[in-house]
Amino acid sequence: MLNQLRPALVLLVALTAVTGLAYPLAVTGVAAALFPAKAAGSLIERDGRIVGSSLIGQSFTGKGYFNGRPSATTAADPADASKTVPAPYNAANSAGSNLGPTSAALAERVKSDHDALKAENPGRPVPVDLVTTSGSGLDPDISPEAALFQVPRIARARNLPEDRLRDLVAGQLQGRTLGLLGEPRVNVLALNLVLDNLAKR
Repeated sequence: MLNQLRPALVLLVALTAVTGLAYPLAVTGVAAALFPAKAAGSLIERDGRIVGSSLIGQSFTGKGYFNGRPSATTAADPADASKTVPAPYNAANSAGSNLGPTSAALAERVKSDHDALKAENPGRPVPVDLVTTSGSGLDPDISPEAALFQVPRIARARNLPEDRLRDLVAGQLQGRTLGLLGEPRVNVLALNLVLDNLAKR
């Protein structure tokens, strides 16, 4: 019996060493050498301080900032570890809400967000990505339509001309990857950083 177990155990140890240790270390080393910024998390710095990642969305609460997609991520409730509480853009718990199309809670949340956005910018259709969460809950990008929808609110809050803000959005527009994959998009963090720099001038 030992003759049968020995090859299986040797194979298990060898495959664990190759696929669980050697391969990940090699890929990490190559990535760090060829794409150091991306391998480090695509972090964005401002004034020598890390303010976020271009890959992970974050909340912007001020009226003078562009908002991203809603986030359905959660975290453990500090008062009761067996429960969770909303924690938008919690990168340690990437997930969607898991609420289906017949969920009353989802319908109520979407309607509430839609009504608030409609009141903010009457007469314009609300872009769908401003009221729906992504599968990860961490989406850092919004559609160009979602960014342009927010221009009037930001123009009022910052006392800036709307045309200038539209030009700002156009300057941050990213096309499809390789011209084929995905949709045109705007990174919310990058856009807000440019917006803050504009206000400093």
